[in-house]
Amino acid sequence: MPKLDLYGIPNCDTVKKARVWLEGQGRDYTFHDYKKEGADPEKLAAWIAAAGLDVVVNRKGTTYRKLSEADKARASRPETAPALLMEHPSVIKRPIVEHPGGVLVGFVPDEWTAALG
Repeated sequence: MPKLDLYGIPNCDTVKKARVWLEGQGRDYTFHDYKKEGADPEKLAAWIAAAGLDVVVNRKGTTYRKLSEADKARASRPETAPALLMEHPSVIKRPIVEHPGGVLVGFVPDEWTAALG
């Protein structure tokens, strides 16, 4: 099985569930904490291109709701969203998994089982 790259924030409950699930499946992964390591703008742009802006941007969280209207406008455009997400990594939906078949955004066990085998 190929190694996976898991992106998120370690204290996020959904990320914790995803990590437990991956470990339970015997999947090897590298965890990337984008609060500590930052978020790569090229990866953000690629995730947006692959999964869609509405999937990658977490509009339900308090960080997004506290953004100014100007920043919310930046988050709504694929060309400006990566820079905003770098500044506010809590606005990135989590977790995100890069795997040989593509990208998974958010933790939905059935989708992960189907995509990761």
